[in-house]
Amino acid sequence: MTGGRGPGTPGARALAGSGARAARMVWRSARGHVLGYLAVTLVGAGAPVALAWLTKLALDRLAAPRTAGALLGLALAIAAVGTAAAVASHAGQYLRAEVDRRAALRGKDELFAAVSRFVGLARFETPAFLDRLRLAQQSAANPGRLIDTALSAARSVLTVAGFVGSLALISPTFTVVLLLAAAPVFLIELRLSRQRVGMLWRIGPVERREMFYAHLLSTVDAAKEIRLFGLGDFLRGRMLAEARTANAARRGTDRRELLVQGGLAACSATVAGAGLVWALLTAARGGLSVGDVSMFVAAAAGVQTALTTLVAAGVMAYEHLLTFHHFVAVVTAEPDLPAPPRPRALPALRGGIELRDVWFRYSPDHPWVLRGVNLVIPHGHTVALVGHNGDGKSTLVKLLCRFYDPTRGAILWDGLDIRDVPPEALRARIGAVFQDFVAYELTAEENIAVGDLSAADDRARIDGAARAAGIHDAVAGLPRGYRTLLSRSFAAEPSEDTDPPASTTGVPLSGGQWQRLALARAFLRRDRDLLILDEPSAGLDADAEYQVHRRLRSLRSGRTSLIISHRLGAVRDADSIAVLADGVVTESGTHAALLAADGAYARLFAQQAAGYRDDPPPAARTGRPTAARR
Repeated sequence: MTGGRGPGTPGARALAGSGARAARMVWRSARGHVLGYLAVTLVGAGAPVALAWLTKLALDRLAAPRTAGALLGLALAIAAVGTAAAVASHAGQYLRAEVDRRAALRGKDELFAAVSRFVGLARFETPAFLDRLRLAQQSAANPGRLIDTALSAARSVLTVAGFVGSLALISPTFTVVLLLAAAPVFLIELRLSRQRVGMLWRIGPVERREMFYAHLLSTVDAAKEIRLFGLGDFLRGRMLAEARTANAARRGTDRRELLVQGGLAACSATVAGAGLVWALLTAARGGLSVGDVSMFVAAAAGVQTALTTLVAAGVMAYEHLLTFHHFVAVVTAEPDLPAPPRPRALPALRGGIELRDVWFRYSPDHPWVLRGVNLVIPHGHTVALVGHNGDGKSTLVKLLCRFYDPTRGAILWDGLDIRDVPPEALRARIGAVFQDFVAYELTAEENIAVGDLSAADDRARIDGAARAAGIHDAVAGLPRGYRTLLSRSFAAEPSEDTDPPASTTGVPLSGGQWQRLALARAFLRRDRDLLILDEPSAGLDADAEYQVHRRLRSLRSGRTSLIISHRLGAVRDADSIAVLADGVVTESGTHAALLAADGAYARLFAQQAAGYRDDPPPAARTGRPTAARR
């Protein structure tokens, strides 16, 4: 956070808007429970004042003769008020918990609905947004606390009003002193709250790194390498270092609050003690009755307690508002990619896709990834894209899917700029297998169905896609077939088809099997206009790779396809091959034409082909001594 208020400290108008939004969210989530909570809050606010007055009257009656009947009535009234207060307290706990649950459910729904509306990837690759999203998730989990603190403050206001009125009848001067002493407490607590929220914002990246290391240490994804390379102590040390940094920041804030709040508490105790001395001395001179002293003590303690609660509730509400502002910022964020002012329908692809002078970089602070790419993918043809890592191949795929927009230039679909089309309409026409596909901890059937959720209940389509990808036999052989959970992190529901029920332990797949399962998702979308295959055979053995590419050839036949692969033998049958280097297309043509040109593609192909030849290495052919000769 640099300069000004920063993202962690919004202004008064923004806070007011956040409070109004939180109130609407809670009200819509649990109207009846909020009204019930308000009712028990009123009972809880009036009960202490009523008890203080009833106690005063009872003590005064004790000093008068023949008051048994009156005392009995007062005793019953005290018992009734105490019972009502106790019942209201327990009812309030239940109602508050239910309001929190319902509001949290709505808050999570709104937050992740908003996150799902982000059509691009830029925000998920921005550390500041990830910090804000983490705070927003915390706020979404408890938006009801804002209402809780508001009602707590309202209860304290009513209690203070009742006790102040009672105390003013006994000592107006002391009442004014007590109220004046509370004003600086409130202002100081607000300042402390702002400092705490600022601290939480500053340590956000630290805590995210701590969670990252903890995730590595506690999940199977990294378990093999951590144990093989002996990384446990190293990662644990990194995690603890981040935790110590966060703890140091929290500790500094806690110590500062301890010193300030301890001093404020001492001042409050001094004021209360002085008032008690005055009341006792005045009573000794006959200026106050025993009931008056009781009322004074109860009122003074009640006012201070209620004021403390009021200040704490106000500060907590302020702190919640500061945090809830991040929730509001996420759910009301502008689109991460500009929406077309007049969206156009995307026609069925007939001519082809053209990248025209496409430049791209992830931000003005980043280097150019693409530097004027010109590339045409004709309709019905397969274009292969090859090149070294970091040359921009995956970035180009992101642009085709409109996860980002070109910094300069345009991508045209039959001459129509894809920025003029709603992103969801464009993506509905694309099938893809990404190199970094997701292995969902779902059943095998669901893992295939995510490729096209309209097929979730169509077992024939899922079965056909699995067969086309060559994964059907492996899936069918699992303990529960397509309904087998592909994870050991969660327990599957017991099968009702067996007696006794089948094991609830999930079954993870091998890397190659996962790759083919991801391919099945692409086969499920075989009717799309554009097929993107980003390293579709990564992780497969030679035989499986051959089988997959044989199936992919039939899938690509007559379809518009873009295939990316480091294995040049897998792309040699493409209609056209483009070489991407340093962010530009340096050469393109058929496999034979590029070999004849003896350029970058020919060198790459020769290097890979050399690994499969039986020729002796160059050192042996030139007569230089080899390791064996030496």
